[in-house]
Amino acid sequence: MQLFNSEILIIGGGLAGLCSAIHLSKAGFAVVVIEKNSYPKHKVCGEYVSNEVLPYLEYLGIDVFAEGAKRISKMELTTSNNKKISQQLPLGGFGISRFRLDALLAEKAMANGVKMLQNTVSDIIFKNDRFQIETKEGATFESKIAIGAFGKRSNLDVNLKRDFIKEKSPYLGVKIHVKGDFPEDLVALHNFKGGYCGLSKVETNAINLCYITSFKAFKKHKDIENFQQNVLFKNKALKHVFKSTTPCFDQPLTISQISFETKNPVENHVLMCGDAAGMIHPLCGNGMGMAIRSAQLASQLIINYLHEKIASRDMLEKAYTSQWNATFQNRLRAGHLIAALFRNDRLASMALQIVKWCPWLLVKIIKRTHGEPMQIS
Repeated sequence: MQLFNSEILIIGGGLAGLCSAIHLSKAGFAVVVIEKNSYPKHKVCGEYVSNEVLPYLEYLGIDVFAEGAKRISKMELTTSNNKKISQQLPLGGFGISRFRLDALLAEKAMANGVKMLQNTVSDIIFKNDRFQIETKEGATFESKIAIGAFGKRSNLDVNLKRDFIKEKSPYLGVKIHVKGDFPEDLVALHNFKGGYCGLSKVETNAINLCYITSFKAFKKHKDIENFQQNVLFKNKALKHVFKSTTPCFDQPLTISQISFETKNPVENHVLMCGDAAGMIHPLCGNGMGMAIRSAQLASQLIINYLHEKIASRDMLEKAYTSQWNATFQNRLRAGHLIAALFRNDRLASMALQIVKWCPWLLVKIIKRTHGEPMQIS
């Protein structure tokens, strides 16, 4: 059996895992990232990011606009019965593909000396104040700190006996890139019966088209094409985009068993980041920003703990839980309420009419699911 030692081990090399790796390696710590996939890789993701994370990405040495990211300043929202509203985004955001952003972050992490391993973690054991992380290939890693950044749903959630994994995960996500006309400065959110779809341009000038629906709504139809024809296309804006563009992928990407159940930010002494800690409904359009921000919270506290500014592991875990809840809990609640509202066509139409009369209300709602620009200490 191979045994490796590291100060910090990060399970999962997505946005949260890679940002944590860069942050912690900048502080001089030895970091290992174990990621099951290779880079670059497309993922089912909205690919719109709030500008709140730009100061932090700059601190990490990442310039998304040098990579061609699109500056987004406007939003458009439609209901399933084709009511529409447009609005300037209070803070704005940018569009960049996970294909490019993950690869860019991985390159930066490796340049910082982070050890990147392609493997699958099969178990996490905490014993004698240290972690033992076992992989499917038989390697064992020991570390003082473990960060869980392994995404929405994993076999590790089962091993850790997390409460949310016992609940049904009734949502399905579908993503494609298409070529065609679409404003570079716009993010659109189009609702349909049983779900909603986000659209925005990315650095390749493709339009990222990503939708989520309940499996219950989807299973009434034979396949994705049939579902789109009979459900999505009842939203006229969505039908126009699908019919006037050309797909870039041979087949749509899909992901199932998506859950929005409440998760704990700390499990078995592992600090959870990104979707492993909690997911906001995609209708709110800021999951990528949340993942990046959670990496900053965890990394700064870990640095303080390893520099003995935080006296114990228990205090570290309590501080992270407190900061995570203070930063994200209200966003998640707002996301649940907004998603519930738009599942009801009548209520959604009424709400849209109200915000047309009082546009400041929509600005306030957007701010409830986004944060202020991140402060770098």
